[in-house]
Amino acid sequence: MALHVIKLCVGCDTVEELQAWRVPQATLGAPWILRTRQTPKRAAEILDGGSLYRVYKGMILSRQAILEIDTVGEGAAARCEMRLDETLVRVAPTPRRAFQGWRYLEAKDAPPDLDGGAAAEVPPELARALREAGVW
Repeated sequence: MALHVIKLCVGCDTVEELQAWRVPQATLGAPWILRTRQTPKRAAEILDGGSLYRVYKGMILSRQAILEIDTVGEGAAARCEMRLDETLVRVAPTPRRAFQGWRYLEAKDAPPDLDGGAAAEVPPELARALREAGVW
């Protein structure tokens, strides 16, 4: 069973903002790289089908498949680079408290993907209200 990673999406309030931020790098052909300070010790489990789930303003809204995990540099200068799939997959809006860095996310706790139907078009604010009311 795949192990996932969850991280706050700082500086972007919506999935659309993150996609717009990515456009200049994508047009240059640069791979989508997430840089972090710590390399996951459970990288093999993550690479077995794991994804990066992103939290936007307190809600998990999207995920991206993690394709590769590398440690660059040595000693105190060592950093982790995760190469991500270009496709942002929307997931069922799920509340999540703020935290620092990244965390592991077990597959059983990961929100399901949205099928792209009407549920994918629900504004984030409405989705949050529905989720908090226990309707969604």
